[in-house]
This record gives sequence, C-alpha cells and structure tokens, in this order.
Amino acid sequence: MSSSGLKHLAMIMDGNRRWAKDKRLPSIEGHRAGYETMKKVGDWCLAKGMETLTVYAFSTENWKRSETEVGFLMTLLEHALDKEIDYFISRKIRLRILGRREGFKPRILELIDRAQEATKDFDAMTFAICLNYGGRAELVDTIKDIVAEGIPVEAIDEGTVAKRLYWPDMPDPDMVVRTSGEERLSGFLLWQAAYSEFFWLKKNWPSVEESDIDAVMEEYNSRQRRYGA
Repeated sequence: MSSSGLKHLAMIMDGNRRWAKDKRLPSIEGHRAGYETMKKVGDWCLAKGMETLTVYAFSTENWKRSETEVGFLMTLLEHALDKEIDYFISRKIRLRILGRREGFKPRILELIDRAQEATKDFDAMTFAICLNYGGRAELVDTIKDIVAEGIPVEAIDEGTVAKRLYWPDMPDPDMVVRTSGEERLSGFLLWQAAYSEFFWLKKNWPSVEESDIDAVMEEYNSRQRRYGA
C-alpha cells in the first residue's frame, strides 16, 4: 500500500490517435493500445493503494467522429463489459459507469447494468469510467432533475446539486491528469474538480508507464492544497 495522500486519481486518456499516427498505424490500433493501457493503469493504481480511479473514455462530443471509429469504440466497449468483467471481479474492483445512456444500443446498456450490479459490493477500489460524458451535460441533467422535483429555490445549495450528479457519492478527485501534452479539461468533472490539483503529462496515453503514475503521486505529495483558504 502507498503512503501517498493521493486517493482519487482522475485521468483524461488523450493521445490514442496521435500515438497511432506516430507509428503509422490506423487510429483504431491506437484505441486498442489505449484500452490495454487503461487496464494496466487500473492494476497499478490498485497496487498503490488508491481508492478511486476515474477515466474519461468517451465524451458526448466523440459521437462526431467517423462512423468507423465510433463503431470500433462501441465494439471495444461491448467486449470490455462482456468479456472482461472477470478483470473487476477477480480484483474486487467496483465498476461505475458515468454519463448519459442515450445513444448506446440496448446490448451495451444491459452489459453496463450487469457489470455494475456484479461489482457493487466490492471495495478494493472503485474504477469509474466516463462514457458519453460531458461536465456541462451532467450539470444540465442535474438542473433538470432539480426542476422536475419542484425543489424551492431557497432550498437549493451545493448539497442539492451534488446529490443529483451521475455519481452522488463520488469523492472529489485529488489529482486530474491529462496525457498527450494538452492542457485543458474538455468538460471532464467540471463540478467535482473545482479544487483538484492538475498535472499535464507529455505522453500519449498508450505510452503511459507505471513510473508515470509514481511521478504523479510524487508530484501530488509535494503540493500543498489550500481549498481557497
């Protein structure tokens, strides 16, 4: 177990296509390699004693990509939820899927529900995967719920909002990491990351190594968090 104070790591998995382009491979090979990296990062975080790992896998804007690329990503997702559920069960990892359900075919929704149900009582680590996710979309959906419930304006506070987010009990991320050298959130956990630390890793996602996770943990431990105080 790690002595690091880093308990919730959130990662924007960026650079799959650039990794493939650098190697003169089709984009789908970058996504395939990125998927394998996601599993390895999960194992590293589990071994280092982290309690939560949240990854940005597919945004609400990603539907705009080519039909071929989106089709491959959906096939990869279906495979992961169907064939790799033992990955989570054997490691006692709780799986959470965060995002809108619209757009996914019924088979994928069925697999999402089954995977979450099968792992709901595990506590070794929570692995949250953001799919068809956008921070603005999450806040819009939350506002709609508040309005639909008829909650009086004077009764609305931060707790009212937090309880209606996709994962109401999500601990705020300690550190948000984006790979590929890009330095923006792209809508990732806009509410939850209000006081998170940020780290920009200049590597494409499929190239991430265990030493990079160690570097993130070391960097986190070197920072002093003030939460606005």
